[in-house]
Amino acid sequence: MESAFGFRLIPTTHSSFLPHHLPIKLRLPSLQRSSFVEQQRNRKNVITSSYGSEENGPPDGFQFTPTKIFMEEAIGAEYGEGFETFRPDGPLKVDVDFLNDRLQEGFLKRIRYAMKPDEAYGLIFSWDNVVAGTQALKLSAWKQLAHEEGKEIPDDVHRLLLHGAPDHVLHKVLLWGDEACELERLKLKLSQLYSNNLLKLSEPLEGLKEWLDAVSTARIPCAVVSSLDRRVMVEILENMGLMTYFQAIVTEEDGMDSMAHRLLSAAVKLDRKPSKCVVFEDDPRGITAAHNCTMMAVGLIGAHPAYDLVQADLAVGSFNELSVINLRRLFAHTGSTFMELQKQVVEKTPPRRRLTIDTIY
Repeated sequence: MESAFGFRLIPTTHSSFLPHHLPIKLRLPSLQRSSFVEQQRNRKNVITSSYGSEENGPPDGFQFTPTKIFMEEAIGAEYGEGFETFRPDGPLKVDVDFLNDRLQEGFLKRIRYAMKPDEAYGLIFSWDNVVAGTQALKLSAWKQLAHEEGKEIPDDVHRLLLHGAPDHVLHKVLLWGDEACELERLKLKLSQLYSNNLLKLSEPLEGLKEWLDAVSTARIPCAVVSSLDRRVMVEILENMGLMTYFQAIVTEEDGMDSMAHRLLSAAVKLDRKPSKCVVFEDDPRGITAAHNCTMMAVGLIGAHPAYDLVQADLAVGSFNELSVINLRRLFAHTGSTFMELQKQVVEKTPPRRRLTIDTIY
C-alpha cells in the first residue's frame, strides 16, 4: 500500500519483507519449500478433520482466516501512537501527529477545498452493523454450530456470543470443550459458518446506499474497515452493489493491530488528514478509537443503545437522518487552534485613586 507521501506501509507483524511481485518459487529458498508444503498439508488436515470430510467444507481450505472476527480488538492510539512502517533508509514510526502534519493540503488543494470544502473530508465506515447487519449472522453461526455439534445454547448468553472471545465462550460459558485442539476445531468451524452467512448478504443497512449516493455527489471519498479477508470483503461489497462507492478498503491483510490503526490506515489510503475524517461506528470502543485519532465520530444507534454512544459527536438512528450539511456542522468549531492550550487573560483591576489636598484644589 502506497501512502500519499511516498512510502510503503508494511505491517510489523509480517515475518518477511521480500518483494511480493516475485514468484513463490523465487521467494522461498529451496531449504524451506518442504516445510512450506508440510504446513499447507497440515492446515488442510485440520480443516478436513473439523468437518469430517472434504465434502462438508471447501477442499482448498477456508475462504479466509478470520482471526479477529469474534474477538474484541484493542482500541489503540491511547497516547496518539500509530504504527511502524519501513523505508529504504530504515524504519519510520507513523503516529497521529505525524499524519496530521504530513497530509497537509498543498497550495492547489487548498484553493480547491476553499471553493468546495466538502471534498476535504474523508468518511470511514466500520463494517459490522454499519455497512451490513452482522449481529444476526453471528448469532446464526453460533446456533448452526450448536445444531451440528448436538449442543444447546442458553438464552441468557446471547450478548456474550456477540462480544466475547470464542475461547472464553466455548470453554467457560458453554463448556463445550477443554482440550486446546477441540477448542481450535470449534473456532474454525464457527468461523466457516459465519463466512458462509456473510457471502449470502445482498442488502446493506437501510439508507446507506442513499447516503453514499449523496456523499459521492459531493465528491467525498469513502473507506470501509474490517477484519475480514480482502477477497471476501470485495465479493460481499459487489453483491450489495457498494463497491464503486469506496475508494479504499482496510482488511486483515493490512496487518493492523488495533481499531485505531485501521482508521489511520484508511486515512492514509484516502489521502486525508485524520483530523478531517469522520468515522461511522456502532461500538463505543470504535468511537473512542476515532477520537484517539483526532477524528470525528458518528454513532449509529442499533447494536448499542443511545446512552452507550453519548461520547459520539453525533448519534443517529439510521443513515436517513444524515445530510452533507451535518458533516460541515461537525467541523464548524474546529480550526488550527481548536482544543489547543490557550493562555488565560486575567484583567488587573486598576488601583484606587487616593484623595489628597492637590486633587481637591
